[in-house]
Amino acid sequence: MGLTSHKVLALSALLSVLTVAGTVLLWPRLAGRGWRPVLGRLGTVVGTQLAVLCTLALLANDYFAFYSSWDDLLGTGEDGPVTIQNQLLGRDPGVQRLSTENVRDTGATGRAPEQVGRLEKVRLPGASTGLSTEGYVYLPPQYFQPGYQDKRFPAAIAITGFPGDAKNLVGKLNYPSVQLKLTEQGKARPTVLVLMRPSPAMPRDTECEDVPGGPQTDRYFSADVPAALRASYRIASGPGSLGVIGNSTGGYCALKLAMRHPDVFAAAVSLSGYYRAAEDPTTGDLFGGDGQRREQADLDWRLTHLPAPATALLVGGSREGDGDYQEQTERFRAAARGTATKVSAITLDSGGHNFTTWSRMLPASLGWLSDHLTDPA
Repeated sequence: MGLTSHKVLALSALLSVLTVAGTVLLWPRLAGRGWRPVLGRLGTVVGTQLAVLCTLALLANDYFAFYSSWDDLLGTGEDGPVTIQNQLLGRDPGVQRLSTENVRDTGATGRAPEQVGRLEKVRLPGASTGLSTEGYVYLPPQYFQPGYQDKRFPAAIAITGFPGDAKNLVGKLNYPSVQLKLTEQGKARPTVLVLMRPSPAMPRDTECEDVPGGPQTDRYFSADVPAALRASYRIASGPGSLGVIGNSTGGYCALKLAMRHPDVFAAAVSLSGYYRAAEDPTTGDLFGGDGQRREQADLDWRLTHLPAPATALLVGGSREGDGDYQEQTERFRAAARGTATKVSAITLDSGGHNFTTWSRMLPASLGWLSDHLTDPA
């Protein structure tokens, strides 16, 4: 049974109930003195606590989708660098198509792709970095319609938080359905969505950095992924045709990628993202002890010490319920005032660092991003 299986959660909950009940029944028998009753009481307490904590952890993982499988949790999956030959169009570089899935929550299960689009599970190779990771590509209905057969589409890379899986963007935030509804309502232009996790070098959190002597994640997202996509799909290659959006770690990545590579990414959206690279046991040494690299990964520092890039950014979050997000965001916006970097904001009165909050902001965010991408003929 998989880590996210409801059977695993139900079994864990049942075990918790049984251990609590067993502790209550056995406790009178363990009330004596001596090392055996003491060890018995200690064992029942520890066993009960472990069972309850396991159930709570599974519930949290089910809600936040931190890990999608046992391999993902234990770091034993085969998600490291690989060499991929394109199996979709027979060209290299390109993506490897793994499967096709239904677009959810449209009331259109089984309908043709020219009506609801198509969601493809893919593996995205890095021709220059050797990195690779799985993700999803959503192709809008127009991609399959005869009137658009020669058209190249704008695209947006969507990046989830760490250590989340790309499927969070489908199952939790439902990017394809939101994009489809916006297009049908005339609030967004037909756009190809590329749904990814923030690190192609799991279980390490690379914070979208080119790590000295390690994974070149910045180059992977800014060079390899666009090249692979354009080799496999009708995605425009002109200026302004590619955007990036993300939540949490993905939000920080989105802002940083657009600020570092305004020639690649025309605009970026950050949902509850932060502004300085995390440094903890999951990241390791991201900068090789180089203080200048560390400063350049601080987005406030970039705005005040380097020429501000001519790019458009949207930051979204809440005034209350998400730590010091509001304070950090106001500082970032203040640093951008009067520069070539234009920062807009979506601010909710309250909302935690979770998918419910990000779902509330997603339609407006995708609409804003669409407005800032060019629509090639």
